[in-house]
Amino acid sequence: MEVFYGFDCDSSLCRLDAQESTHCVRVLRHREGDEIDVIDGFGTLYHCRLTLADARGAEATVLETHPGWHALPYSLTIACCPTKNNERFEWFVEKATEMGVDCIVPLIGERSERKVYKTERAQRIALSATKQSLKARIPEIREPISVKDFLEEDRDGVKMIACCFEPGQPRKSIRATLSGEKTITVLIGPEGDFSTADLDLARSNGY
Repeated sequence: MEVFYGFDCDSSLCRLDAQESTHCVRVLRHREGDEIDVIDGFGTLYHCRLTLADARGAEATVLETHPGWHALPYSLTIACCPTKNNERFEWFVEKATEMGVDCIVPLIGERSERKVYKTERAQRIALSATKQSLKARIPEIREPISVKDFLEEDRDGVKMIACCFEPGQPRKSIRATLSGEKTITVLIGPEGDFSTADLDLARSNGY
């Protein structure tokens, strides 16, 4: 199964941009009348018939609509400090997208070795991983934000933090904690873990 990303989709028509159209028409050699699958990036898959096989901008008529295609039964946000090695964080973006994460937030903590992160490439990686894993929702890639500013945002649901285990702090069953929840936020620190100040702030905000 091959899916294409449509930048403009509604209940009757899907339009592909030049890059997707070139891949559809010139690389895969689809012709008018062929049936193709298009995602809108917001969770819906459209089964379509190609009506305009133009590499500059292909169009397809919608035959079937599948909202919530391969969607998880909950909303998952992962806020993670980018690693010093940029390729490792890009790998994380790819795998998180394949898992079905809804939002990825690059965090900047006190111990972060990477203080600057450009999101443009991560957005391209997320789009590619969405198509490869046959998902219909492209995760939101937010601009980098400090741990402090992120923790001060108003968030509902389960809020979890991955950090080195401290004696006296009982471990919790993730499966039991997540049972029945619809909104989940997970924080992941840098290579040197969160600082004491970051951890204290997280706990004071319900993590």
